[in-house]
Amino acid sequence: PPVEFVDLAADLECRYITIFLRAVASVPLGYPVFTLKNDAGLRRNMRAAMSHRGVTISLGDGFLVLPGAEMRSFRGDLDILAELGVSRINVVSLDPDRDRTLDQFATLAELAAQRSIEVLIEPVPGLTIGDLSTAVAAVKHIARPDVRLLIDAMHLVRSGSGPRDLAAVEPCHIGYAQLCDATLTVRGDSYAEEAMYERMAPGEGELPLPDILAALPRDIVIGLEIPQRSLALAGVGPADRLRSCVEAARALLDRHGGRDGKEH
Repeated sequence: PPVEFVDLAADLECRYITIFLRAVASVPLGYPVFTLKNDAGLRRNMRAAMSHRGVTISLGDGFLVLPGAEMRSFRGDLDILAELGVSRINVVSLDPDRDRTLDQFATLAELAAQRSIEVLIEPVPGLTIGDLSTAVAAVKHIARPDVRLLIDAMHLVRSGSGPRDLAAVEPCHIGYAQLCDATLTVRGDSYAEEAMYERMAPGEGELPLPDILAALPRDIVIGLEIPQRSLALAGVGPADRLRSCVEAARALLDRHGGRDGKEH
Protein backbone atom coordinates (compact mmCIF):
# COMPACT_ATOMS: atom_id res chain seq x y z
CA PRO A 1 0.00 0.00 0.00
CA PRO A 2 1.25 3.52 -0.85
CA VAL A 3 1.96 4.99 2.60
CA GLU A 4 3.62 1.78 3.80
CA PHE A 5 5.67 1.73 0.61
CA VAL A 6 6.93 5.25 1.30
CA ASP A 7 7.94 4.27 4.82
CA LEU A 8 9.68 1.11 3.60
CA ALA A 9 11.71 3.06 1.03
CA ALA A 10 12.73 5.61 3.65
CA ASP A 11 13.69 2.90 6.13
CA LEU A 12 15.97 1.43 3.44
CA GLU A 13 17.45 4.91 2.79
CA CYS A 14 16.05 5.07 -0.73
CA ARG A 15 14.94 8.45 -2.06
CA TYR A 16 12.54 7.28 -4.76
CA ILE A 17 9.71 4.87 -5.45
CA THR A 18 7.73 3.80 -8.52
CA ILE A 19 3.95 3.62 -8.27
CA PHE A 20 0.88 2.26 -9.98
CA LEU A 21 -2.32 4.20 -9.33
CA ARG A 22 -4.19 1.01 -8.49
CA ALA A 23 -3.33 -2.13 -6.55
CA VAL A 24 -2.17 -4.89 -8.89
CA ALA A 25 -3.55 -8.05 -7.31
CA SER A 26 -1.48 -10.51 -9.36
CA VAL A 27 0.05 -12.15 -6.28
CA PRO A 28 -2.20 -13.10 -3.33
CA LEU A 29 -0.28 -11.50 -0.45
CA GLY A 30 -3.27 -10.21 1.48
CA TYR A 31 -2.65 -6.48 1.00
CA PRO A 32 -5.76 -4.28 1.02
CA VAL A 33 -7.09 -3.11 -2.32
CA PHE A 34 -6.37 0.57 -2.97
CA THR A 35 -6.74 3.15 -5.72
CA LEU A 36 -4.96 6.46 -5.65
CA LYS A 37 -7.11 7.60 -8.53
CA ASN A 38 -10.37 7.54 -6.60
CA ASP A 39 -9.18 8.15 -3.03
CA ALA A 40 -8.28 11.78 -2.37
CA GLY A 41 -7.65 11.02 1.30
CA LEU A 42 -5.09 8.36 0.43
CA ARG A 43 -3.36 10.82 -1.90
CA ARG A 44 -3.18 13.39 0.90
CA ASN A 45 -1.76 10.82 3.28
CA MET A 46 0.79 9.71 0.71
CA ARG A 47 1.92 13.27 0.00
CA ALA A 48 2.27 13.86 3.74
CA ALA A 49 4.28 10.66 4.18
CA MET A 50 6.58 11.54 1.28
CA SER A 51 7.17 15.01 2.65
CA HIS A 52 7.85 13.66 6.15
CA ARG A 53 10.17 10.85 5.03
CA GLY A 54 12.01 12.61 2.19
CA VAL A 55 10.79 10.25 -0.54
CA THR A 56 9.53 11.20 -3.99
CA ILE A 57 8.04 9.26 -6.88
CA SER A 58 10.57 8.83 -9.66
CA LEU A 59 8.28 6.95 -12.06
CA GLY A 60 4.58 6.40 -12.73
CA ASP A 61 3.97 2.93 -14.16
CA GLY A 62 1.14 1.11 -15.87
CA PHE A 63 0.74 2.96 -19.18
CA LEU A 64 -0.09 0.55 -22.00
CA VAL A 65 -0.89 1.08 -25.66
CA LEU A 66 -3.64 -1.42 -26.40
CA PRO A 67 -5.22 -2.24 -29.78
CA GLY A 68 -8.10 0.14 -30.43
CA ALA A 69 -7.63 2.07 -27.18
CA GLU A 70 -6.76 5.77 -27.07
CA MET A 71 -4.10 7.28 -24.83
CA ARG A 72 -6.39 10.28 -24.30
CA SER A 73 -8.22 8.08 -21.81
CA PHE A 74 -5.23 8.53 -19.47
CA ARG A 75 -5.88 12.26 -18.90
CA GLY A 76 -7.26 11.61 -15.43
CA ASP A 77 -4.37 9.35 -14.48
CA LEU A 78 -1.89 11.99 -15.58
CA ASP A 79 -3.69 14.61 -13.50
CA ILE A 80 -3.36 12.42 -10.40
CA LEU A 81 0.32 11.73 -11.06
CA ALA A 82 0.97 15.45 -11.50
CA GLU A 83 -0.79 16.06 -8.18
CA LEU A 84 1.59 13.56 -6.58
CA GLY A 85 4.63 15.29 -8.07
CA VAL A 86 5.51 12.60 -10.59
CA SER A 87 7.84 13.86 -13.33
CA ARG A 88 8.11 10.69 -15.48
CA ILE A 89 5.96 7.83 -16.70
CA ASN A 90 6.90 4.77 -18.69
CA VAL A 91 4.94 3.23 -21.54
CA VAL A 92 4.98 -0.06 -23.43
CA SER A 93 2.86 -1.22 -26.35
CA LEU A 94 0.75 -4.35 -26.76
CA ASP A 95 -0.60 -3.09 -30.09
CA PRO A 96 1.08 -5.00 -32.93
CA ASP A 97 0.58 -2.04 -35.28
CA ARG A 98 3.88 -0.20 -34.95
CA ASP A 99 2.74 2.95 -36.75
CA ARG A 100 -0.29 3.26 -34.50
CA THR A 101 1.94 2.58 -31.50
CA LEU A 102 4.15 5.52 -32.41
CA ASP A 103 1.12 7.77 -32.90
CA GLN A 104 -0.20 6.78 -29.48
CA PHE A 105 3.21 7.38 -27.88
CA ALA A 106 3.20 10.87 -29.39
CA THR A 107 -0.34 11.54 -28.13
CA LEU A 108 0.64 10.44 -24.62
CA ALA A 109 3.74 12.64 -24.77
CA GLU A 110 1.66 15.69 -25.67
CA LEU A 111 -0.80 15.05 -22.84
CA ALA A 112 2.02 14.40 -20.37
CA ALA A 113 3.91 17.54 -21.43
CA GLN A 114 0.87 19.63 -20.57
CA ARG A 115 1.42 18.42 -17.00
CA SER A 116 5.25 18.72 -17.06
CA ILE A 117 5.65 14.94 -17.17
CA GLU A 118 8.25 13.16 -19.29
CA VAL A 119 7.47 9.93 -21.19
CA LEU A 120 9.89 7.00 -21.17
CA ILE A 121 9.62 4.21 -23.73
CA GLU A 122 10.60 0.82 -22.31
CA PRO A 123 11.71 -1.83 -24.81
CA VAL A 124 10.52 -5.28 -23.71
CA PRO A 125 11.29 -8.52 -25.61
CA GLY A 126 8.20 -9.90 -27.29
CA LEU A 127 6.32 -6.58 -27.33
CA THR A 128 5.90 -4.15 -30.22
CA ILE A 129 8.90 -2.09 -29.13
CA GLY A 130 10.98 -5.09 -28.21
CA ASP A 131 14.63 -4.11 -28.39
CA LEU A 132 17.01 -1.21 -28.04
CA SER A 133 17.34 -0.31 -31.71
CA THR A 134 13.56 -0.25 -32.23
CA ALA A 135 13.14 1.91 -29.14
CA VAL A 136 15.84 4.35 -30.26
CA ALA A 137 14.12 4.61 -33.64
CA ALA A 138 10.82 5.34 -31.88
CA VAL A 139 12.36 8.11 -29.79
CA LYS A 140 13.95 9.68 -32.85
CA HIS A 141 10.69 9.40 -34.81
CA ILE A 142 8.70 11.20 -32.10
CA ALA A 143 11.52 13.77 -31.85
CA ARG A 144 10.65 15.37 -28.54
CA PRO A 145 13.22 16.09 -25.81
CA ASP A 146 10.71 14.86 -23.21
CA VAL A 147 10.43 11.40 -24.80
CA ARG A 148 13.37 9.20 -23.87
CA LEU A 149 14.26 5.59 -23.10
CA LEU A 150 13.88 3.49 -19.99
CA ILE A 151 16.66 0.90 -19.93
CA ASP A 152 15.87 -2.28 -17.99
CA ALA A 153 19.01 -4.39 -17.57
CA MET A 154 17.22 -7.70 -18.00
CA HIS A 155 15.24 -6.62 -21.05
CA LEU A 156 18.33 -5.06 -22.61
CA VAL A 157 20.40 -8.23 -22.50
CA ARG A 158 17.62 -10.72 -23.17
CA SER A 159 16.61 -8.78 -26.30
CA GLY A 160 20.08 -9.28 -27.74
CA SER A 161 21.79 -5.99 -26.89
CA GLY A 162 24.65 -5.29 -24.54
CA PRO A 163 26.77 -2.54 -23.02
CA ARG A 164 28.45 -1.68 -26.32
CA ASP A 165 25.07 -1.11 -27.99
CA LEU A 166 23.95 0.96 -25.03
CA ALA A 167 27.10 3.08 -25.13
CA ALA A 168 26.34 3.92 -28.77
CA VAL A 169 23.02 5.55 -27.82
CA GLU A 170 23.15 9.31 -27.41
CA PRO A 171 23.02 10.03 -23.65
CA CYS A 172 20.25 12.58 -24.17
CA HIS A 173 17.97 9.74 -25.31
CA ILE A 174 18.26 7.80 -22.02
CA GLY A 175 16.11 9.01 -19.16
CA TYR A 176 15.97 6.23 -16.58
CA ALA A 177 17.29 2.75 -15.80
CA GLN A 178 16.06 -0.26 -13.86
CA LEU A 179 18.54 -2.60 -12.26
CA CYS A 180 18.25 -6.31 -11.53
CA ASP A 181 20.18 -9.47 -12.35
CA ALA A 182 19.25 -12.61 -14.25
CA THR A 183 20.71 -15.58 -16.04
CA LEU A 184 21.42 -15.22 -19.76
CA THR A 185 18.75 -17.76 -20.65
CA VAL A 186 15.15 -17.95 -19.48
CA ARG A 187 14.40 -19.57 -16.15
CA GLY A 188 10.96 -20.99 -15.49
CA ASP A 189 7.97 -21.36 -17.80
CA SER A 190 8.36 -18.17 -19.84
CA TYR A 191 10.28 -14.95 -20.15
CA ALA A 192 7.23 -12.89 -19.13
CA GLU A 193 6.71 -15.00 -16.00
CA GLU A 194 10.33 -14.59 -14.98
CA ALA A 195 10.43 -10.86 -15.72
CA MET A 196 7.27 -10.11 -13.75
CA TYR A 197 7.82 -12.40 -10.77
CA GLU A 198 11.31 -13.84 -10.30
CA ARG A 199 14.36 -11.65 -10.79
CA MET A 200 17.70 -11.72 -8.98
CA ALA A 201 19.55 -9.17 -6.90
CA PRO A 202 22.61 -7.61 -8.55
CA GLY A 203 25.53 -10.03 -8.46
CA GLU A 204 23.41 -13.18 -8.29
CA GLY A 205 23.05 -13.68 -12.04
CA GLU A 206 24.98 -13.35 -15.27
CA LEU A 207 24.11 -9.90 -16.64
CA PRO A 208 27.12 -7.62 -17.38
CA LEU A 209 25.91 -5.04 -14.87
CA PRO A 210 29.22 -3.17 -14.35
CA ASP A 211 29.53 -2.56 -18.08
CA ILE A 212 25.86 -1.57 -18.36
CA LEU A 213 26.31 0.97 -15.57
CA ALA A 214 29.41 2.35 -17.28
CA ALA A 215 27.40 2.91 -20.46
CA LEU A 216 24.55 4.79 -18.75
CA PRO A 217 24.44 8.57 -18.27
CA ARG A 218 25.52 9.62 -14.78
CA ASP A 219 22.59 11.97 -14.13
CA ILE A 220 19.69 9.51 -14.28
CA VAL A 221 17.78 7.77 -11.51
CA ILE A 222 18.57 4.07 -11.09
CA GLY A 223 15.50 2.16 -9.95
CA LEU A 224 15.28 -1.45 -8.80
CA GLU A 225 12.87 -3.90 -10.39
CA ILE A 226 13.51 -7.15 -8.56
CA PRO A 227 10.24 -9.02 -7.96
CA GLN A 228 10.70 -12.18 -5.90
CA ARG A 229 7.33 -13.87 -5.75
CA SER A 230 8.60 -17.18 -4.37
CA LEU A 231 10.06 -15.45 -1.31
CA ALA A 232 6.91 -13.40 -0.80
CA LEU A 233 4.68 -16.46 -0.96
CA ALA A 234 7.03 -18.20 1.48
CA GLY A 235 6.26 -15.48 4.02
CA VAL A 236 9.38 -13.33 3.70
CA GLY A 237 8.28 -9.76 4.38
CA PRO A 238 8.89 -6.76 2.11
CA ALA A 239 11.73 -5.29 4.17
CA ASP A 240 13.60 -8.58 4.35
CA ARG A 241 13.11 -9.23 0.62
CA LEU A 242 14.21 -5.76 -0.41
CA ARG A 243 17.03 -5.02 2.00
CA SER A 244 19.47 -7.46 0.41
CA CYS A 245 18.53 -6.19 -3.08
CA VAL A 246 19.12 -2.56 -2.09
CA GLU A 247 22.42 -3.40 -0.41
CA ALA A 248 23.63 -5.37 -3.44
CA ALA A 249 22.63 -2.60 -5.84
CA ARG A 250 24.24 0.07 -3.68
CA ALA A 251 27.49 -1.89 -3.50
CA LEU A 252 27.49 -2.35 -7.27
CA LEU A 253 26.87 1.36 -7.85
CA ASP A 254 29.64 2.30 -5.45
CA ARG A 255 32.13 -0.07 -7.10
CA HIS A 256 31.31 0.37 -10.76
CA GLY A 257 28.86 3.15 -11.37
CA GLY A 258 30.79 6.16 -10.19
CA ARG A 259 27.73 7.00 -8.09
CA ASP A 260 26.68 7.29 -4.48
CA GLY A 261 24.32 4.35 -4.04
CA LYS A 262 22.20 6.26 -1.53
CA GLU A 263 21.57 9.01 -4.05
CA HIS A 264 19.95 6.86 -6.74
